[in-house]
Amino acid sequence: MDTPLLVTMAAYDGAEILDITGPLDVFALANAVHRENGGKGPLYRVEIAAGAKDAVVATSSGIRLLADTAWSDCSGTDTLLVAGGPAAEQAPEELVNCLRRTAPLARRLGSICTGSFILARAGLLEGRRAATHWASVERLRRLYPHVDVHEDAIHIKDGSVYTSAGVTAGIDLALALLEEDFGRVLALDVARLMVLYFKRPGGQSQFSTGLLAQFHEEGSLAPTIQWIRDNYRSHLSNEALADHASMSLRNFARIFKRETGTTPAHFIERVRLEAAVKRLEETNQALETIARECGFQSGEHFRVAFVRFFRITPGQYRERFRSGTE
Repeated sequence: MDTPLLVTMAAYDGAEILDITGPLDVFALANAVHRENGGKGPLYRVEIAAGAKDAVVATSSGIRLLADTAWSDCSGTDTLLVAGGPAAEQAPEELVNCLRRTAPLARRLGSICTGSFILARAGLLEGRRAATHWASVERLRRLYPHVDVHEDAIHIKDGSVYTSAGVTAGIDLALALLEEDFGRVLALDVARLMVLYFKRPGGQSQFSTGLLAQFHEEGSLAPTIQWIRDNYRSHLSNEALADHASMSLRNFARIFKRETGTTPAHFIERVRLEAAVKRLEETNQALETIARECGFQSGEHFRVAFVRFFRITPGQYRERFRSGTE
């Protein structure tokens, strides 16, 4: 192509260095593969933007990066990305204001990890679907209730706005952008060079059992919630739960949904999955045994529930995350 596409990564002090360098390396490798295949000229030009041109960005790891341009000079970029990191919520107001002005001029806008908080602060995620790091999902929802946060997504496209989950998911997003621009073959070649899945199997919930069974422990149903946790192996009907809570069935269902955000059946399934995950990670027990001891009706019921939540099978999960054996 005659003119390379400009990709600008907005950085700031305290940003996560992999949020910055990981995605940019995808575009740099695309250039290298393109040249090796006889292509003329680069496909992309990449740059880091900070408060001023030649400013030094002190990343959260302590490694310092030199900015190629200023945030205020990003109006000519094709793809504008924003890095996340421990300091994302304290990002300078100047960056937020620059994003409000320049983001509408870019063909694409995206965030890596908790960079979603910066886009949300600038009002650029209002009414949109978005992803962020699994540990920050609830906080993003609480601070920006008009953003539709998807807890399990690796990355999400909503119109011309792209958001991704934690750290390495920024690389997944960059591969998706590369595929949009120049096709699957080139993106697959780059993924192979980086020794990565081209499309990562499963969602980010597989990396955090903390996504399971979230609820307000101080609520009126806290004793019943604990009773569920102590008796998840047993058959737990709505009637038995309502009786334990000394409520009518209808009132129990209403209050349970209000305090946990889900139905009793869904909550019980998540508690059972939480127990099953621990066994998959720490034991050599057969899947049928795990299913039975964690309260599932059968091995097939366990597998279906597991795939529905994690989007990988119990066997695949064990291969990736088992930490020890009995």
